[in-house]
Amino acid sequence: VTLKIYNMLGQEIKTLVNEQINAGVNTVTWNGQDNFGHKVSSGAYIYQIVSGNFVQTRKMILLK
Repeated sequence: VTLKIYNMLGQEIKTLVNEQINAGVNTVTWNGQDNFGHKVSSGAYIYQIVSGNFVQTRKMILLK
């Protein structure tokens, strides 16, 4: 399973998950930082979950 966050330009901001995860309900919390540990700005972001053939992409808003 991978869970990545992208900015609205499609640039990868953060990889939150990149590992095998057991089936069921799982929770991931993003601390608002990018892959380099820098805090990102409030605004719209895209997250994408990929697991095998399943791909889900959605928009979200980060408010500080």
